[in-house]
Amino acid sequence: MTTSRILLSTVGAGAVFLVTAYGNPDSRATLSAQTAAKVANPITGEGLPNPAPKVTRNWGELPAGRKWGTSAGLDIDPKDGNVWGYERCGAGTAGGGPVDCDNTPVDPVFKFDRHTGKVLANIGKGVMVTPHGIHVDKDGNVWIADFANNAAGTKGQQVHKFSPKGEKLLSLGIAGKPGNADGQFNQPNDIVVGPDGSIYVSDGHDAQGMTTPAAIAEGLKRGATSRISKFTKDGKFVKSWGQIGVKHGEFRTPHALMFDARGRLWVADRGNHRIEIFDQEGKYLESRYSFSRPSGFFIKGSTLYVIDSESGPLNHPNWRDGVRIGPVDEDRVTGFIPPFDREDRVYQGTAGEGIAVDADGNVYAAEGPNSLTQAGGAFTKYSVK
Repeated sequence: MTTSRILLSTVGAGAVFLVTAYGNPDSRATLSAQTAAKVANPITGEGLPNPAPKVTRNWGELPAGRKWGTSAGLDIDPKDGNVWGYERCGAGTAGGGPVDCDNTPVDPVFKFDRHTGKVLANIGKGVMVTPHGIHVDKDGNVWIADFANNAAGTKGQQVHKFSPKGEKLLSLGIAGKPGNADGQFNQPNDIVVGPDGSIYVSDGHDAQGMTTPAAIAEGLKRGATSRISKFTKDGKFVKSWGQIGVKHGEFRTPHALMFDARGRLWVADRGNHRIEIFDQEGKYLESRYSFSRPSGFFIKGSTLYVIDSESGPLNHPNWRDGVRIGPVDEDRVTGFIPPFDREDRVYQGTAGEGIAVDADGNVYAAEGPNSLTQAGGAFTKYSVK
């Protein structure tokens, strides 16, 4: 009587496949040939199922007279399940361009009906320069990180908390003044509220471009940051951890934050092509490496969704942009939502920066400068059916 074995292998840089081998050599050869066509490759996405195949470009209602700008963030309202996101007041850049929310003061933050895309709320006018991260806390308050500053040095480099109706409740950081002192920000990327109400901010955006020891040394010398700062629930500074580097507990652009159900803080360490996981005091726990160059991620139950907007031929060859999906407790990709085509990113395409997933498993992407043109609008919806 023959024995069957299930062999799980990791091939090359992580192509995963399942082969059932039997004692009969002919059977093994036949089954190997059949399985070869079904190899699932997390680098290219080939052979991986797409759980949300219906693509709706330019999703979400845009107020009359306005033009979509870039974005990098979305979140789901925990009270009603609808979608919060922002666009940069018509700016086609990620800051530093001719248009921003300081010189084009419209409400940049939207709440959309997740079924219809209709606007349920539009808030934040006159407060920010370039919104970057977004988080909706358990009470429905909306937090926004503003990672640039205006020319006058009077606005930006802060994190703001808004009520669901748009009232500003709290601001962290020093308006218009980047720096690395305690409680100060230098390009804040994202924000999240922890289980006990503590506030966590990921700070420092430009370290992803520091690709040599000399560049990192220069960045550290001039005070560039790549760190996480923790505050009490009322905004008092507690501690920071991390700096520019490649060791665990160091970062090259901590681009997005989220807590899992176990109370662990997850950080999208974009420049280091990994996700880092910490306890609430900043102790390093573990990493994820199979999800490419993460710009944003979303944890829904036991499933992790990671979106890659930045992989290209020169900074992360061969890895295709898009959304990689896998189990929270494993460093393993089981699904893939493909990117838009882009000619100068041959084979790799382009996708959004922010991501959120609703109760039905529909996926929403916030389109950044690399993908806004291809997507046709600030937001894209990938529907289950």
